Amino acid sequence: MSKLANRARVATSTTGTGPITLGDSLPGFQTFAEAGVLDGDVVSYAIEDGPAWEIGIGTYTASGTTLSRTVSESSEGGAPIDLSGSASVFITARAEDLDALLAKSGGTM
Repeated sequence: MSKLANRARVATSTTGTGPITLGDSLPGFQTFAEAGVLDGDVVSYAIEDGPAWEIGIGTYTASGTTLSRTVSESSEGGAPIDLSGSASVFITARAEDLDALLAKSGGTM
């Protein structure tokens, strides 16, 4: 299961479909590092870029403050969205994360 963190949402000026360079936190939120994400942690993320969106898991790298992208769903039929340079990236629980947690608890919570 991916690591979760509270209120981590940042801007990114990354363009294209490759790894994301994470920018400053958005107002009212914190950076991934401020939320307790450590180098090498795997997190569940979502990206919003205008009407385009992407959900997946990624590995956080503290040096360079980047996030890799392995897409599980997107507005592009499951392919990485082509970032415009003005997207936001945040940590979120995916349905798969919650299903795994439920299975681990024996189906009851």
